[in-house]
Amino acid sequence: MIPGSFEYFAPKSLAEAHALLTRYGDEAKILSGGHSLIPMMKLRLAMPAYLIDIGQINDLDYIKEEDGMLKIGALTKEATLETSEVIAKKYPIILDTAKVIADPLVRNMATVGGNLAHGDPANDHPATMIALGAQIVVAGPTGSRTIPVDEFFVDLMVTQLQPAEILTEIQIPTPPKKSGGAYLKLERKVGDYAIAAVAAQLTLKDGDTCAQVGIGLTNVGNVPIKAQKAMDYLTGKKLDEAAIKEAGKLAADESDPSDDLRGPAEYKRSLVNTLTRRALHKALARAKGGK
Repeated sequence: MIPGSFEYFAPKSLAEAHALLTRYGDEAKILSGGHSLIPMMKLRLAMPAYLIDIGQINDLDYIKEEDGMLKIGALTKEATLETSEVIAKKYPIILDTAKVIADPLVRNMATVGGNLAHGDPANDHPATMIALGAQIVVAGPTGSRTIPVDEFFVDLMVTQLQPAEILTEIQIPTPPKKSGGAYLKLERKVGDYAIAAVAAQLTLKDGDTCAQVGIGLTNVGNVPIKAQKAMDYLTGKKLDEAAIKEAGKLAADESDPSDDLRGPAEYKRSLVNTLTRRALHKALARAKGGK
């Protein structure tokens, strides 16, 4: 449980970080909060020769609303999300997510950007950002680009990030009125990775009719999963029990879990079914003004 040897850098600007990444290439790893990377280094599943700690780049720590979007800096701590008034009021699904990540000590260090950039399908924010229709902003030596979050994850622990690029910001469209979301997670013990988890975000029109919906699945595939068939099915339909039940089945069918120490694949599919229905019910209640 001791990491291999490495050289440590703590750049104070993106330009300095990009220069280090360009110089050391594949031998370097970015460290933000360390919640995901440090455990892998202790197990020697990751053995970077150079560790570039971007935690001192203060320009990447913020939560703000502008231009019809919520913008979250990549170095924003999970604990900051938990105490943000704008998150609690308009984006309760993000609050749900932050509160179930590890424990308070970890949440005081772990960052939103790190949770996404690591590319681990067991991490919690990817599914939530999929449900919210978020975009990922990445910056490299030659400029910035924006990537839809459901295109950001390529394979297990592999993302669209190119050499010398750094995830800098998450952009989330401000939900319309009559919107609500929820993130529900089943874990073996408090603070553990999910056996399975589901994020659901929806907007209503004409009573209980679904105007738009996003559903993301955690830890039931090599990448975080966008439950597109379930989303397509619900859009334009009245969100009654029959529709929600069918959406649960469709989401379960779209999941692709594996047998492991957390349980057999069929058990995880059944969890996706149940958690999808529960998340949709909770999102519906919130869209109507409930908690």
